Amino acid sequence: MTPAQIQAAERVLSVGTWAITAGAVLYSVLTVTPLVVRVTPAGWEPTAPLLPLVVDAAVIVSVRLDATVARLGERGGGWATLLRWMTGLMTLLLNVGDSALKGDLVGVGVHAVIPLILIVIADAGLAWRRAIGRAQDRIAREQRAEEERSRGVQEARERRARQERESEREARERADREARDHAAHLEREAREHAAQERREEREHEERLRRQEWERQEAEERRAREEREREQRLREQQEREREQQRRDREQEERLREQQQRDREQEERLREQQQRDREQQRRDREHREREAAEYRERQRLLSLGPAEEKQPEDLARRVVAAAHAQGLSVRAAVELTGWSVGWVTTRYQELRDHGTPTTTEALEGAVT
Repeated sequence: MTPAQIQAAERVLSVGTWAITAGAVLYSVLTVTPLVVRVTPAGWEPTAPLLPLVVDAAVIVSVRLDATVARLGERGGGWATLLRWMTGLMTLLLNVGDSALKGDLVGVGVHAVIPLILIVIADAGLAWRRAIGRAQDRIAREQRAEEERSRGVQEARERRARQERESEREARERADREARDHAAHLEREAREHAAQERREEREHEERLRRQEWERQEAEERRAREEREREQRLREQQEREREQQRRDREQEERLREQQQRDREQEERLREQQQRDREQQRRDREHREREAAEYRERQRLLSLGPAEEKQPEDLARRVVAAAHAQGLSVRAAVELTGWSVGWVTTRYQELRDHGTPTTTEALEGAVT
């Protein structure tokens, strides 16, 4: 059952109990007064209604205080039980006394009906209120357990998300390292292959020059030496150009890799900043909603007002009732103010766009 349904059941119990009590008081005054008049000294007959009124006042006090104690989840003790039964029996005896003295058994039975109902409804009402109190405690415990379970699920989900992000980051770093190692390995192989080709080419040229030198040793010595010097110079220049080209390529690759690393680090920092900001906003939103919910529950748990509450407190209670989706009648009972005043406050809250709990939940789902 919802809290509104439980409060409706308590209102039915309270209204029924007081209706029976009011009827019993009126009936007792009308029934007992003639009996007291007959045993009252002459001239004192106007005081006859005082006796049933005093006894019935004790009944009202007993019923009212027992209801309050039961709502608080406590017991009045032996004296409270004695007062309740004693006043009930007195009411019963006074109501049937006139018929019993006349020997009218039918009258005794008829006049005993209302006092007996009053006695039984008083004890039954206590039992019902204690049962309602136990049910409300059980519902509160279940709600707290559900909230704790929801918090545990949310924390587990956040831990899994953090672990997944950490795994993805490690996988990206590992892939980058492997790519760099593979590129370096390919580059080493290329350099070794080029060096091997150059060595083979030089050996082949050297063999040709040696053969040519053997054939034309005498006449072409100077020309061969000159060609050798020119060839060495060209090779030296080529090696220098090749080395410069490799140095430039190495520097370019290093700059590109550093730029990629900086861009990757910047994206990672931006993503972490966005994640932290989102977590902070989510945490503040949850804390704000929890505080508002606790405040509404505290105000609504004050119970029906015995008298008109101060306007500031009444306005806060009406706002909590409107946010909880309670009816105008329920807000009237909680504050003690009139239906018109509470209806005006509800209209002001709707004009300002204050959502009820149901509307807030629908908005959150959307």
